[in-house]
Amino acid sequence: MDTIFAPWRMEYIKGEKPEGCVLCKGAVRCDSYVIEEGKSCFVMMNKYPYVSGHLMILPLRHIAKIEDLTGEERGEIFSLLEITVKVLKEAMNPDGFNIGMNIGKAAGAGIEEHIHVHVIPRWEGDTNFMSVVNDVRVIPEDIQVTANKLAPLFKKYHGEV
Repeated sequence: MDTIFAPWRMEYIKGEKPEGCVLCKGAVRCDSYVIEEGKSCFVMMNKYPYVSGHLMILPLRHIAKIEDLTGEERGEIFSLLEITVKVLKEAMNPDGFNIGMNIGKAAGAGIEEHIHVHVIPRWEGDTNFMSVVNDVRVIPEDIQVTANKLAPLFKKYHGEV
């Protein structure tokens, strides 16, 4: 029988939740996962991903409501979304993407106070029995290894959009 280790999940599940917003740029838990910065928004690795390459796009400002985004932030989120899809296609060759926002606890938002867009690369057959039977996700690559692979590609594409 194989043993699968995902120690970062238990840290989140059982760990004490820090004061303040963990998604705000400048938060110790956030900064090490930031892989691209724009003028008003940034892209970061999801510390607790569904699959390898799970990224989030966030405004720099701490806001919870989509209607509070400025025009600049809305535009930059979509520019970064286009770049993010290009980067993930080149680096990871996914078969598709889940892209979306969970706004409010009822919609599944784990962190309601800082709006963010999830960009999740998907592959045919990437959901297996572990998720269904054991409520466990298997992430085959260390998050920092994925970040190191993706970050240079953001620089390549940033000037194109």
